[in-house]
Amino acid sequence: MIETLLAVGIIASIFVGFNIGGSSTGIAWGPPVGAGILKKTTAAALMTFFVFLGGWTVGQNVMDTLSGDIITVDLTLTAGVAVLFFIGFGILIANIFGVPVPTSMTTVGAIAGLGLATGTLNYETIAEIITWWVVTPVIGFWIGGIVGRYIYPAVNRRVQIKKSDGPLLTVDRTETIPKPRFGPNTTWQELASTATVLVIGCYMAFSAGASNVPNAAAPLVGEGGLEPNLAIVLATLAIGAGGFTIARRTMDSVGGELSDIPLLAALFVMVTASTITTFLSWIGIPISLVMATVMTIVGIGWGRATRPITFREAVTRDVGDKEIASGAITAEVSEDDAAQPIGEEETEEVLQASDLFNPRAIIKYVSMWIIGPAVSTGLAYGFFVLFPGVT
Repeated sequence: MIETLLAVGIIASIFVGFNIGGSSTGIAWGPPVGAGILKKTTAAALMTFFVFLGGWTVGQNVMDTLSGDIITVDLTLTAGVAVLFFIGFGILIANIFGVPVPTSMTTVGAIAGLGLATGTLNYETIAEIITWWVVTPVIGFWIGGIVGRYIYPAVNRRVQIKKSDGPLLTVDRTETIPKPRFGPNTTWQELASTATVLVIGCYMAFSAGASNVPNAAAPLVGEGGLEPNLAIVLATLAIGAGGFTIARRTMDSVGGELSDIPLLAALFVMVTASTITTFLSWIGIPISLVMATVMTIVGIGWGRATRPITFREAVTRDVGDKEIASGAITAEVSEDDAAQPIGEEETEEVLQASDLFNPRAIIKYVSMWIIGPAVSTGLAYGFFVLFPGVT
């Protein structure tokens, strides 16, 4: 009986990890792949390795929270399998609405539902987690706002990240020991910018592993379940499989609904979101990488769009007759053009740029951050009330 239950749990864990891989790989590697920096297969391979590294190290802290801190008793194998199915149901709902699933939040909701039904919920821990869920979007928004308002415009005029024709590097085999050489059109600037993009992509993959591997692995760790390290390996392989398959489509489309931002802006978003997610995972808080990513995009857009007005005018919305360039971040600019000072009107070319983001898309994403955990909590609570013997 236990062997059959464990087999079902493994299948459910693979399903959850597979879908996480499809979503997270697109978020981490969509911009570099779209810019032609690397191929989808290479992105999936890097994603798999650094997801494993993140899950094996920082992710252990999140594992402890999910498997033992949210409820005051150890999560049993039977209850863990049930929780995995509720996580899978949450993923299904998010996929139907076409938004990246807030897997960490859905996982916490399912375990909290179990705790409510059995009277074992650790209210202090759940209050701390929810507090961070509220604070994180605010942090992401204001960091993005500062970057978009004070940093991005100047950097955008000095740094150009472009892929030249031909290979980045070639191998010179004319000598006894083959040596790497620059490609026919490669420059030092292109090599440095490409290396930076790859490092940032690997960093985001690491943070995705730290936050997401525990979601697929933790419910299987417990009495009669898998060893933590084995569960991490299983979750990593499932996430990697998703990265090599269904993520190929998400890498093509990621960011398209939210914003048409260039690669440089995407790198600012990736660094900010990854740092927030890695820090919270390090202190054991299950958090959604998507949450930090989306709100940083919105923050950069707000900061960049409100440069023609003062900070006080931006916060109070007392802008008078000044224009706000809502699409300024997507505009093409010349390296010779100096960024206008704060409070000065932008150029006509910038003012006519396309809109930064789709407000309806933002509402849909934020709604899923609320609906996902609420649905998983309610379903888990009802299930464990009706079937108390499962725990």
